[in-house]
Amino acid sequence: MTAPKQERIAKVIARSGLCSRRDAERLIAEGRVQLEGRVLDTPAVVVGPGARIRVDGKSLPRAEATRLFCYHKPRGRVTSTKDPNGRPTIYDDLPAGLPRLQPVGRLDIASEGLLLLTNDGELKRYLELPATALARRYRVRAFGQVSEERLAALAEGTTIDGIRYGPIEATLERRSGANAWLLMSLREGKNREIRKVCEHLGLRVNRLQRLSYGPFELGNLAPGALWEVPAELLAKRLDFKTARRPRSGFAKAKTPATKPKKARAKRSGIHAHRRRTP
Repeated sequence: MTAPKQERIAKVIARSGLCSRRDAERLIAEGRVQLEGRVLDTPAVVVGPGARIRVDGKSLPRAEATRLFCYHKPRGRVTSTKDPNGRPTIYDDLPAGLPRLQPVGRLDIASEGLLLLTNDGELKRYLELPATALARRYRVRAFGQVSEERLAALAEGTTIDGIRYGPIEATLERRSGANAWLLMSLREGKNREIRKVCEHLGLRVNRLQRLSYGPFELGNLAPGALWEVPAELLAKRLDFKTARRPRSGFAKAKTPATKPKKARAKRSGIHAHRRRTP
């Protein structure tokens, strides 16, 4: 008879949708997590099914089916639940009735485009891990001139101010006056990586849009709109054996909270793409 599978407690908390694994470890360090009535002081604890875990005196939420959403983040939105400066956040756009959603990676306030949101902390971690190496594609408008040779050299990686950035595939799409339009693809996503690399090349980014994240694409999703990836498509597009997902498969997804609106391509230089199935 196979013994019940045991898992790290932070992983169990993250899968409940309460928070990410990193935040769960922080809660444990702060003495806010109890296991079987005992306050934990280390995340180096494994638990089995049915373990009684409480956070801030409350039982963990019942784990929901994993859900993933594609959201078109507009410029001017902060990727945070709340902003101390009172600026609008991505959550201001989301309809009521959704589970607690966490962003997969971030886009800074001046950036726009595809942002993945999920209720599953373990899925979030898997999608963000450098080892997973999912490509993120961007269209960039930057002031200045750069040669195709210097862009091609980014494929070898770059070191800026002592920080090593991994290979970036970059091509010059076109020039428009004093601006260059670039297509860039990377797999690490360090903080403000594209802006820093462009600055290193003598370029000043004035528009940045994420076009895709792994197998998921922005398509013609309108700014501020949300589209739920169907559960069966999510399981098909991601390798859950590699992700070492607990439990098998996904429950059927609920009706998408918001269907993508049909939007015409604007003559803004950032073109709307014909939607393909993510």
